[in-house]
Amino acid sequence: MTLSRTETQARILGGYDDASRLRQVHDRDWVLGRVTGEPEVLVDLGSGIGQLLEAALERLPSLRLAVGLERSEHRIAEATERLRPAGARVVLHRADLTAPAPLPHRADVVTMTSVLHWLYPVEHRVLEWVRTHLRPDGAFLLTTYHPYADRHGLGGEDDIVRDALADLGVPRQTVPGLLGDHGVLPIATRTRPVPELALLLEEFFQIEEYWEREAVVTVRDAAQYEHFHAATFGDYYAAALPARDRAGFYRAVGRAAWNRQQEHGRVSAMPVRLWKLTPRGAGGA
Repeated sequence: MTLSRTETQARILGGYDDASRLRQVHDRDWVLGRVTGEPEVLVDLGSGIGQLLEAALERLPSLRLAVGLERSEHRIAEATERLRPAGARVVLHRADLTAPAPLPHRADVVTMTSVLHWLYPVEHRVLEWVRTHLRPDGAFLLTTYHPYADRHGLGGEDDIVRDALADLGVPRQTVPGLLGDHGVLPIATRTRPVPELALLLEEFFQIEEYWEREAVVTVRDAAQYEHFHAATFGDYYAAALPARDRAGFYRAVGRAAWNRQQEHGRVSAMPVRLWKLTPRGAGGA
């Protein structure tokens, strides 16, 4: 069976450079703006195609080492090309953040932007890893999104997916069951509420400061959001459908987003928080 262009993109999480401009690039700039002092080692968890590492190397001349951990081999390949001019100042590791292996690096700064929800319900594993790999006076800069969740635990991107599935003829009330039957845990369920997340973070870190803003996504057309969804969420939701229906699903996601754009002047808006954390009782790496 021949895959559509979007299906291929979703399988490899391709096209992230363009897609990230809708939301994630704002996190990158926000996080790097909160780095203080003259850090020598920065570790980015879920480093993707290396955009944050590239920007950090440009903005922070004190950096002698920028380390990225990323699960997708395709994104690591793209990051390798992007960061090649930095030479030995960059080290990239392929890693599953639900069970990251120890590294020889001790970091002055660790960053993680819009990743933690993907690690639910074992976020404690990466939090312990960060605490261990941070210097005692280091900082962990973390962004977390907090969409409203309905009684089924759906919200944010889940709502757009529900609209898309309804467009394809799936009864709206059956969407939570359909996702559950295929092991697709809603993103709004994966994202812990702020009070619950704060308690978890405080097991490992001191919360020094936090900042909040509203993350607003707007698009110029349906195709742009179809591309964004495939690059950001891959085939996570599409796995709930038969292979023959997946190309149509991505197009329906684009239409659902465009309908929201036309009706509300934006596709989505949700609170996002940037946490500045310092380690409690950090061990040696």
